[in-house]
Amino acid sequence: MVISCEKDFQDIATSVVSNTKFDTKDTIIDVEITNQQITSVRADGLTIGGVLGQYLLGVYNNPNYEKIEASMVSQIALDISNIKEAAERVYGADTTIVTTIDTVFLKLPYQATLTTGTTSEYKLDSIIGDQTKPFTLNLYRTDTYMSRLDPTDPSKASNFPSDKTYQILPGELNSQVNHQFVPNAKDTIMEVKRRLSNGTVYQTDTIRLSNNNPFGRVTLDETKMKQLFVDQFDTPNFESQSALEEYFKGLYIQATGNEGSLIAFRLNTTDNTLRPSIEVRYTKTVLKGGTTVLDTIQKTNSFLLSNFSTSVYKMNEKVFPNNGNIILQGTAGNMAQVKILPANDLTILRNKNWLINDASMTFYVNQNIVGTDTIATPYKLFLYKDGSPKSQIKDVLSEGPDAFGGTLVINSDKPDYYTFKITDYISDLLNGESNYNPTLGLKVSNPSDIPTSIVDTLITNYNWNPKAVTLLNHSNVNGTRKAQLKISYSIKK
Repeated sequence: MVISCEKDFQDIATSVVSNTKFDTKDTIIDVEITNQQITSVRADGLTIGGVLGQYLLGVYNNPNYEKIEASMVSQIALDISNIKEAAERVYGADTTIVTTIDTVFLKLPYQATLTTGTTSEYKLDSIIGDQTKPFTLNLYRTDTYMSRLDPTDPSKASNFPSDKTYQILPGELNSQVNHQFVPNAKDTIMEVKRRLSNGTVYQTDTIRLSNNNPFGRVTLDETKMKQLFVDQFDTPNFESQSALEEYFKGLYIQATGNEGSLIAFRLNTTDNTLRPSIEVRYTKTVLKGGTTVLDTIQKTNSFLLSNFSTSVYKMNEKVFPNNGNIILQGTAGNMAQVKILPANDLTILRNKNWLINDASMTFYVNQNIVGTDTIATPYKLFLYKDGSPKSQIKDVLSEGPDAFGGTLVINSDKPDYYTFKITDYISDLLNGESNYNPTLGLKVSNPSDIPTSIVDTLITNYNWNPKAVTLLNHSNVNGTRKAQLKISYSIKK
């Protein structure tokens, strides 16, 4: 159990007892860490404010980890402005109104940062993978009603897992089937030609987002979208949000392929121009006698992907290595289980009557894995009690998430290790204040893991962080870089 006093371990600040009546020592305690497959995670956001912090779209295929094809399923929010015929001018006899679609497309605003020293050049954020390679994108209409309440128990929220199967109505909505999507930081404007019923261009509009933020776009089938949207605007299907949800149950944005990149989009920003949406631009040409143009009515509508949205993660099963490696991958990838202080060892340590000054658990990155870099490696990991229910370790609540740790340490521009401070947790176990010592869970951190208060002790099953890392396990072949628990303690002389 106790291996040795530790000499080469990373220096960690401690509140050591300094007194001539005490000796202070360090020791390394054995741990056991094993791979654990994640089947699915919760993907609906219903219990954390109704919306996930990020929605992933695209493909990430790193040979060291599970390939992920991330798709989005979303209701659309009703845009009641400027769609009802009753709000338009009434024309005389012998007039007809011809509706022409100018453009209809899916708008996907990127998360982007202005390049230093410029006012118009952006760098795309929150993307991993090969941004030069396309992934395949198709849009469908779903026939699955996305209920917020559990049909079997309306007092509870529904639970939509990341591997849920949705009923898809036949026929792609995008104009080009199997659209090849490549993110581009230079896509900051889009020109739209406004046309009369005879095809004549009467005006050209330029679409820009706030601060000229770049955005992706997928052109939709004009005929289908005219039938599904524009021709329905003056019907009961668009009278209310609930009516729209019954008529158009959801939009399925499906990403497939073996290469490309994985992009994170935000649906909860307060700036609507930076939220994904279906954009409809159309013109109503008022004709007298079938040929003379009396009036031209421009129409613009934005239907935000919101109200209720979920994620779908399609991941291939990965064979776990037997070479001393532990794989951690976000979304529905892989976690690890960590066992410390089995019952017999705990009894022995309790009898020593140590005064615990500091306890920390460190996990080292396997830097020999090809492709390990600071971009695709998780910035933070999370450690918790993997019992039933899954719950927070005391130090997260007593010391705060920052002191608890788990942040990636980088040395010589390489990902190096993660350290967790679990002093209170270990102290309670060794002094007998707590007897609850379940297996610990180790996973890629997600913002939803952080407790919102000291009574927020349960772990929620969310993860939209797609990054991955390979760690060295507890085997002695890893030397000083093996997974280990270090305890600093004081004893009476």
